[in-house]
Amino acid sequence: MSGDTVFDLFVIGGGINGCGIARDAAGRGYSVALAEMNDFASGTSSGATKLIHGGLRYLEHYEFRLVREALMEREVLWAMAPHVIWPLRFVLPYQKGGVRPAWLIRLGLFLYDNLGGRKLLPATKTLNLKTDPAGKPLKPVFGKAFEYSDGWVDDARMVVLNARDAASKGAMIMSRAKVVSARREDGLWKIEVRDEASDETFSHKARMLVNAGGPWVDQVLSNAVGRNNVHNVRLVQGSHIIVRKKFEDRRAYFFQNPDNRIFFAIPYETDYTLIGTTDRDFPGDPKDVRISPEEIDYLCSAASEYFSEPVTSDDIVWTYSAVRPLYDDGASKAQEATRDYVLKVDEADGAPLLNVFGGKLTTYRRLSEHALEKIGETIGEKGVPWTARSHLPGGDFPVAGAIEEERKLMAAYPFISQRQASRLIKCYGTDAKAILGEARSIEGLGRHFGGTLYEAEVRWSIEKEWARTAEDVLWRRTKQGLFLTAEEAQGLEEYMAGVRRAA
Repeated sequence: MSGDTVFDLFVIGGGINGCGIARDAAGRGYSVALAEMNDFASGTSSGATKLIHGGLRYLEHYEFRLVREALMEREVLWAMAPHVIWPLRFVLPYQKGGVRPAWLIRLGLFLYDNLGGRKLLPATKTLNLKTDPAGKPLKPVFGKAFEYSDGWVDDARMVVLNARDAASKGAMIMSRAKVVSARREDGLWKIEVRDEASDETFSHKARMLVNAGGPWVDQVLSNAVGRNNVHNVRLVQGSHIIVRKKFEDRRAYFFQNPDNRIFFAIPYETDYTLIGTTDRDFPGDPKDVRISPEEIDYLCSAASEYFSEPVTSDDIVWTYSAVRPLYDDGASKAQEATRDYVLKVDEADGAPLLNVFGGKLTTYRRLSEHALEKIGETIGEKGVPWTARSHLPGGDFPVAGAIEEERKLMAAYPFISQRQASRLIKCYGTDAKAILGEARSIEGLGRHFGGTLYEAEVRWSIEKEWARTAEDVLWRRTKQGLFLTAEEAQGLEEYMAGVRRAA
């Protein structure tokens, strides 16, 4: 892994921003290396509410630039990855005397519909919850609602697809490879990377360093680059609960709390409902983030204010938490801190460093383009912007074509169930056929690990998507962890350990 090659860019961080920048840069002809200390999307990028959205509540904080950019990106990303991104309608119940008056909600939704970019997504409309099916699971006090459009994304898959595409365009992509040192030397960056599997340290050189460490961005500056007393980001914890399905409707709910916060209840993996998120400052190390009992109580209590059937901790089948690295703009409350991103170039001593602060899933592609503008200004331009009309791997079909892809897959492989076909298309798109390969029966897919997970898919995750552990497969490459027993998950772990030993 070491060598005399001098990369144009060395990217630290394998979340959505790091992988997005690496992909864009490699596609323009830059030589790129990327190192992620854990698995791809193992931090913030897999801990989101999984929305491709404009950020309706950001309008309250006058973040019009961010909202407009995000709104315009929704359909761009949908076209780029129609397998892992799809449209979703949101129902916002209204109660007279609530937190926000009806006129303010209408104004916000009018701006949301008209700030830009909406061509295919349907416009806002008003619902009568006494007659509309969306009112069925709610308390009868809610008689009116507003319905609007946004999008849903399988966040961790979007990250790994960016990494795959970057690699296909020549980037060196390294997972479980921690940057332990990055020092300026003779006008270049000398980067020391420790490989987790071998515990060896390898050296790389680059003309420019990109720090896309997410919640660890300040730690990278302190520990690897050697800066003291850096404080650029505000760490805000967001936690979610997954509960047994609370409603049959395909639409999601946008709820408002008396404390001025908002949260969502979203259909999740067919059999479940996702509820979140929380917003509170996080003082610890991001690797230690876990949902707290207070957050569980908060989400259950808040959801129970809306649903006729209360949400209790007994309903919870899984939880996840992540830390959002918001640029520290001095806001007094966590939920008021800016969600916009900030890019800063440090050109000291002739070896430039680009630090990436903040960002969100919806704007990662535009963040990457803006990063490439700064990179071009600093070390010289290559290529032109290209990602707006591109496809992520497996996404080369029309935005409304997922059902047709599912039908074609079942026709080619009649032994798989509709549930399995649907999941494979939503994970892999047109690559699903490459995973199933020459199989002519369900036995041809190899060992069955539980749920709809078979050996052929696990092999693909290992060989094409850098998966090394059962957790990688069950919670990031897929969400099959929801459907496997503890014994089945242990069987997968033992299988993958055997693959690693044989490698």
